[in-house]
Amino acid sequence: MNNYSKYLNISKLEEQWGFHVITVGYTKVAINQVYPDIKEHPPDHSFTWNKGRMLDGYYLVFISKGHGIFESARTEPCTLIAGTCFFLFPGVWHRYKPDLDSGWEEYWVGFKGPYPEGLMKSFFNPQIPNIYIGLNETLLMYFHELLEAVQAGAAGYSQIISGITLQILGLVNAISLHQEMENDPTARLISKAKFLLQESLENPVNIEALVKELPMGCSKFRKAFKRITGESPNQYLLNLRLNKAKYLLTTTDLNINEVAYQTGFDSVFYFSKLFKKKNGISPKSYRGNKFIWGGVHIAHSIFL
Repeated sequence: MNNYSKYLNISKLEEQWGFHVITVGYTKVAINQVYPDIKEHPPDHSFTWNKGRMLDGYYLVFISKGHGIFESARTEPCTLIAGTCFFLFPGVWHRYKPDLDSGWEEYWVGFKGPYPEGLMKSFFNPQIPNIYIGLNETLLMYFHELLEAVQAGAAGYSQIISGITLQILGLVNAISLHQEMENDPTARLISKAKFLLQESLENPVNIEALVKELPMGCSKFRKAFKRITGESPNQYLLNLRLNKAKYLLTTTDLNINEVAYQTGFDSVFYFSKLFKKKNGISPKSYRGNKFIWGGVHIAHSIFL
C-alpha cells in the first residue's frame, strides 16, 4: 500500500450529521527515516518532536508494524509496539515517533462532532490513551475500507466513513474492556496469521512462507487454522479477496481487470469464474445491480 493522507473540507451538512471525519491516512515510515514528514500534512497538523503539538479534534492512530514512543501532557513517555492504538484528545499536548531502528506503519482517522465527543468522554480516558488491540484483522479491514471510501469519493461517502469510524470506536472499546489476551497461544498465532492474510490481499501469498513468521509447523498450522476459522488458509484468503472485490465493485469505478488486480488475481478470467461460483452472478452483472443493492452491501459492511 502506498502512503496516503486526506484532510477533508467539512460542510454544514456534515456538521449537521453530528459525526464527521476530518482526516484519514496511512504512512509507512522506513528505518532511519526522519519523522514526521511535515511536507505531507497541513500546518495545523504538522509538528516536530521537540515542540510536539495540540489538535482540535479526536484522533485514533493504529500502529500495525514497528515500534516507537508516545508522550502527552496527561501521560509519561511509553513504548508503542505493533498492535497498539492510541488516542489524541483535543487541546492535549502530545508527541510520538517510531524508533529509528524499526520504523513503523501507521493508520489514522480524525473526527469531530457532538456524537463522537459524547462517546469519547464517556468511554475513553485521556490519561489512558493507549490500548493494545493486537494484530486485529477486523480493525485493519475497517481502516482499508475508510481509505478506499475516501479515495473513491462517491456521493455520500462522508456519512459512510463516519459509520466505519463508529465501528472502529466500538471495536476498540470492546477490546479495551477485555484487555487480557486469550489463554490459548495457538489462537493468538492464528489471529496473527489472519491479520497477515488481510494485509496481503493484493499480492501472491505463499502459505509456507507465512508460517515461518509463526513458531508453528505447517501441518499444525493448517489444522489449527481450520479448527478455529472453519476454513483452510487458502479458502479463507480467497473469501477475503472475493469479499473485497464485491466492495470495490459497489463503491468504485474500477474496471473488472483493475478489481481483479487489486484483489490479488493474476487472471481476470479466473477471477470472474470464482466470483460467479461464489456469488451466482458475474462481476459485470454484480456491478450492474449496484444501484439496486449496492447500498445494502455497504450498510452490511458498516453495521455488521
